Amino acid sequence: MTTGRAAADAVAGRVGEVGVVRPRPLPGAALRLICFPYAGGGASVFASWPAGTGPDIEVCAVQLPGRESRLGQRPFQDVRTLVSAVEAGLGGLLDEPFALFGHSMGALVAFEFARRLAARGRPAPAHLFVSARPAPHLPRPWPRAHLLPDDQLIDRIRQIGGTPAQVLADARLMRLVLPVLRADFAVNDGYVHRPGPLLDCPVTALGGRDDPEAPPRVLEAWARHTTGPFRLHRFDGGHFYLREHRDDLLRVLRESLTGR
Repeated sequence: MTTGRAAADAVAGRVGEVGVVRPRPLPGAALRLICFPYAGGGASVFASWPAGTGPDIEVCAVQLPGRESRLGQRPFQDVRTLVSAVEAGLGGLLDEPFALFGHSMGALVAFEFARRLAARGRPAPAHLFVSARPAPHLPRPWPRAHLLPDDQLIDRIRQIGGTPAQVLADARLMRLVLPVLRADFAVNDGYVHRPGPLLDCPVTALGGRDDPEAPPRVLEAWARHTTGPFRLHRFDGGHFYLREHRDDLLRVLRESLTGR
């Protein structure tokens, strides 16, 4: 197995750009829900969401480099560079009311993106949904996974869950996937929270009841990052509860954004 450094060096080329996938464009939608995937995830994670968000919410899925339609592009390895690229990639989609949803690593990116918009005097999200990730000011309870040798990194991915065993056992596939996962873990591992002005939008923290990565106390701690309303919702399931309990999650998002 290669070392973490060697694998990181193998991800060559210019860092790719951030794209957006709109599974069901709704030009007249009252609000856009901009979604950020978990480590290693792509826009397809949210492909089925429009069926559950209703006619007033357009789902816009952020497509990061290195996955799916952007396979082969070099992924980002730090959150602030990533967030800057997100702002450029979203373009005019922020001209209309919008909300942000992020799961795991995506929650961190969504939070820092909301902070960036506030710092630049741009419109705030109507709502920030942060899923399956401890509040950003808390110390990290997990090891620095991006520095692990490949076999230990695969063990870490297996521990988190959500990746089929047959995928983890496919050496050829893992050679393609691991550099992207390693880069995404570097985004998490290298993050240092910098205190600053609080958000003023509503924040809802979401998590699975059986997720050891995000127990209630670390989700509740998100409340300190906004002057707006805060809510906590927990669902059956573990770290990837959003797969098994998608409909329940979308109902919470829809009710939070539309009141119905």
